[in-house]
Amino acid sequence: MSCRFSLSAGALVGAALAFGAGFGLSPASALDLKETPMLEARVGKDLPPVGERLPSEPLVVDLEAKGRVTGRQGGDIDTLIGRSKDVRLINVWGYARLVGYDEELNLVPDILKDFEVEEGRRFTLHLREGHKWSDGAPFTSEDIRFWYEDVALNERLQPSGLPPFMLAGGKPPKFEVLDETTVRFTWDTPNPLFQPELAKSRPPFIYRPAHYLKQFHAKYADEAEIKKLAAARKLRGWAPLFNKQDDMYNARNPDLPTLQPWVRFEDAGERRFVLERNPYYHRVDTAGQQLPYADRVVMTVADGKIIPAKTQAGEVDLQARNIGFSDITILKQGEKTGGYKTLLWPISKGSQISLLPNLTVKDPVWRETLRDTRFRRALSLGIDRQMINRVLYLGFGTPGNDTVLSRSPLFKPEYRDAYAEFDLEAANALLDEMGLTERRGDGIRLLPDGRPLEIIVEASGESQEQLDALELVGETWKEIGVKLFAKPSQRDTMRERALSGFLVMSVWAGFENGIPTSEMPPEDFVPVRGDFLSWSLWGDYYETEGKTGEKPDWAPAARLVELYDRWLVSSSPQERTAIWHEILQIHADETIHIGLVSEVRQPVVVKGLGNVPKEGIYGWDPGAHFGIHRMDEFFVK
Repeated sequence: MSCRFSLSAGALVGAALAFGAGFGLSPASALDLKETPMLEARVGKDLPPVGERLPSEPLVVDLEAKGRVTGRQGGDIDTLIGRSKDVRLINVWGYARLVGYDEELNLVPDILKDFEVEEGRRFTLHLREGHKWSDGAPFTSEDIRFWYEDVALNERLQPSGLPPFMLAGGKPPKFEVLDETTVRFTWDTPNPLFQPELAKSRPPFIYRPAHYLKQFHAKYADEAEIKKLAAARKLRGWAPLFNKQDDMYNARNPDLPTLQPWVRFEDAGERRFVLERNPYYHRVDTAGQQLPYADRVVMTVADGKIIPAKTQAGEVDLQARNIGFSDITILKQGEKTGGYKTLLWPISKGSQISLLPNLTVKDPVWRETLRDTRFRRALSLGIDRQMINRVLYLGFGTPGNDTVLSRSPLFKPEYRDAYAEFDLEAANALLDEMGLTERRGDGIRLLPDGRPLEIIVEASGESQEQLDALELVGETWKEIGVKLFAKPSQRDTMRERALSGFLVMSVWAGFENGIPTSEMPPEDFVPVRGDFLSWSLWGDYYETEGKTGEKPDWAPAARLVELYDRWLVSSSPQERTAIWHEILQIHADETIHIGLVSEVRQPVVVKGLGNVPKEGIYGWDPGAHFGIHRMDEFFVK
């Protein structure tokens, strides 16, 4: 089966679509191109005119079709960040990807002109003729070849070998350069990981500016010159030098060309970062204006504790980072004097807060107890989620399990609602059925070995919201004879304790991706990663191929691994959809995570900007915070 690239709600269809929904098809020659005012004075000096800077077939954005308006070029977008390293978010929010998600969660070509998929294993990537890097050098097949053959396959640069998304059945692809703008990756078996990986908030960047980076690569550069450059930076050899200069994500190397909408052209300190428009950016509106609309994004470092107050004072144009639900009241109060609006976007995590029983805990009594489905169901039934929603979120959230949200095409109400009602009678009956009928004087039940049923729930110590939620959960768990102790810790310590088997239960945010489609890998929902606190030893076993950790000896966990392995070799959306639903049904039946409330609102403060959606989604993958809403289309009014 051969099909042009288009994913409807994440599913491949056999239609030929050169661009995604909301993108026009007009070539640059059919547009009345307008020179960008900020760049006009440079034309004829260090820049060619806009028609020569754009690809011959740029991505034409039809804003009216998306329910937006044609903006105007110019102006700055000011925002605050809590750490200097957060400058890297410019490459998240800009969200220029080979393929990316639109607001309907369809994967659509972006940097690429087109994307062909055959049999789920042969991927042909078509670049845009005339596309250029931010320094004006051509972006061609050589940049992908250089990444694959000279970076990804180089043991000095990538000692761990190819990343998982580049392997299918444990084998690498056959790579071909078909012409200057066309490359092909072919695996022996289907590779459903490849496409969604390219659309991530932190993508793998399977292309590199070869014309720039070759000067640091031993295969291409003069050995003496490389040694000189490495010594000047106090680096040992060419590989550390190359990796330092090859900084596609972190935005720490202002000399590195990029394809993103805004570029860090100079290093002017660690407190204020000015990211300027990319003169060669590949997107344009139907009025002939090259995107992004905003000339600059200015990111200023501030103490995270005072960012809400500075936001309320009207010091930013766009802010979501370092503000949260607890700040909504003061932000709303400051709207008139600050001249901004506070939008409330639902957070796309499976649950705002989730309790994670550690099913690989070392203690044999706790292990048997936690793995008893009746116990996890009883704990879930013993939580008054409606109360938590009212007290912590003013009723704006959705009580229920840690699972996919209503916006996901995989959503079913029973996934959210199973064993999530507040029913103390049913909870007590389940615990009695387990034989946990003995109680001490204060009503707390006893474990089979006589110890009191006291659960230490470890927290990262980074969220007062989580600790407040635990206090509310503890109040109702007393009614079923369970004592909860909250223990603030640190995330690294928690992960170490989970891998060593000492962690009994933890509190964390829910599944990062609460809005998956069938085409997104279900790795968060299955025990294949060692950093997941609910089953670290099983995940470690999978990641290390049995060298460390424990082989899953609990039937639901073993089945989840089987389903994940089936997903990895699946070749059709229908097959992947069926796999996803079985995974989600297992989670609902087994109450593996005990979610509390989902779709809690993220405040997004907007001052003087157009095309920022009133109702959006806020998340990391998919979402890229503002990226999925195309921040390059936001404009200064």
